[in-house]
Amino acid sequence: MDQLGQLLNGFEIALTWWNLLYCLIGVTVGMLVGVLPGLGPTTATALLIPITFGMGPIPAIIMLSGIYYGAMYGGTITSVLINTPGEAASVITCLDGYPMAKQGRGGTALGVAGIGSFIGGTVSIIGLAFIGPALANFALRFGPPEFFSLMVLGLMMVVGLMGKSLLRGLIATFIGLTLSLVGMDTVSGAIRFTFGNPHLLDGFDLVTIAMGLFGLTEIFIGMEDLSSLQKPAEVKGLLPRREEWSPTLKAISRGTGLGFLIGLIPGTSSAIPALLSYSLEKRLAKDPSRFGKGAIEGVAGPETANNSYCGGALIPLFTLGIPSSPTIAIILGAFIMHGLTPGPTLFLNNAEFVWAVIASMFIGNFMLLIMNVPLAGWWAKIAMIPPKLLYPIILIISILGAYTVSNEIWDVGVMLVGGIVGYFMQKIDIPMAPIVLTFVLSRLMERALLQSLKMFDGNILVIFQRPICSILLTLAAIMLIFSIIAEVKKKREIFASNSEM
Repeated sequence: MDQLGQLLNGFEIALTWWNLLYCLIGVTVGMLVGVLPGLGPTTATALLIPITFGMGPIPAIIMLSGIYYGAMYGGTITSVLINTPGEAASVITCLDGYPMAKQGRGGTALGVAGIGSFIGGTVSIIGLAFIGPALANFALRFGPPEFFSLMVLGLMMVVGLMGKSLLRGLIATFIGLTLSLVGMDTVSGAIRFTFGNPHLLDGFDLVTIAMGLFGLTEIFIGMEDLSSLQKPAEVKGLLPRREEWSPTLKAISRGTGLGFLIGLIPGTSSAIPALLSYSLEKRLAKDPSRFGKGAIEGVAGPETANNSYCGGALIPLFTLGIPSSPTIAIILGAFIMHGLTPGPTLFLNNAEFVWAVIASMFIGNFMLLIMNVPLAGWWAKIAMIPPKLLYPIILIISILGAYTVSNEIWDVGVMLVGGIVGYFMQKIDIPMAPIVLTFVLSRLMERALLQSLKMFDGNILVIFQRPICSILLTLAAIMLIFSIIAEVKKKREIFASNSEM
């Protein structure tokens, strides 16, 4: 009941005119970047963080969160109507959404996706509201050794789940770790890898690094193909047939649970629950051959799962201070920029902020339902903006945004170098998400490790005498071993197939 009272207080704050406006701006921008192919929530949050410099923490995080979950809705529209996913989580929706549109049922696909997204998103926010405080209370038992062990587990999940190959994942992780070492050590005060450059004393800024790696890289890749997009299909008839309601609702309920649970795991992305949900629906279907030809469960399940994932992914951030995806890592940067410390004490020390943001997510989801179900056709027309006009505008906004980080041209240079490096990394298929995640996690991990060493008088082996640490480190070791076995098995299969040829 205490949580319900605090949630009502949160609604009181979130329903003020200014916070409603920032929520509307956030979900509208999120819809926009979701609709526009090539841009995603990570790119948008990275590029728009500088705009929040002059805001208070509540409207800033309300707006950035709106971009995050709004993009999940927007990506569906272009996937269904023009077979072009606006962001990674909507790729799987093309498989059955576009065939439905070709059959004249594009409106039904968008209606089901909108209803599923609303249910999945709302249930996961309820989970955040009622599971989050309990988890935060449990996390209050964590000291530096437990947090160090948790960070190690988070890093292992990043390596195990990101990218197509373990080797490339490790390369990306190494780059992220190296970048995090630059600057002054906050515990000992030692200066590392600055090469006499005073700009590097505080290390690299997460915002400029993320803007370069995600924002500029997507712009450079998008500028490779400036051809115009195809005309969207007409939208009519938003609800499924009577006999389709039962399988649709079952797919939505399964997608909600799956997305929420995967959101709790650090190192995942919204594309993973969508893909798993699609596989699950196909496996459970009486006639799996319908999938790929316009099966309504193939749209309802994945779309629900990727929206449910958003609420679940915020729980590790709010309660443990751990980002579970690149977008959440950038939002964590915004928390720190606005003087907030995500973690177990956030619910205690900043209760007004936490509950206002959670309440705003309920409001934002309702706004998105209205924007999506009746206005889907209007949003689809936005995807027709010529890329040769769109990308230069975003590039100029990015440069201005990077400059406002500290009003120095240095940050613009760091962003441009990050964008160029990211572009070539994309070309050789090195994933960038682990760089940002390890960049954030390793800084937290290093501080926790140094504090643990002081506690144990330099004997790190004492960490295994603490039960929570032992469990977390054992899970991390199992995760690493399974990743290595999977990689070796994959190499053997490739070698065997080449030998047969």
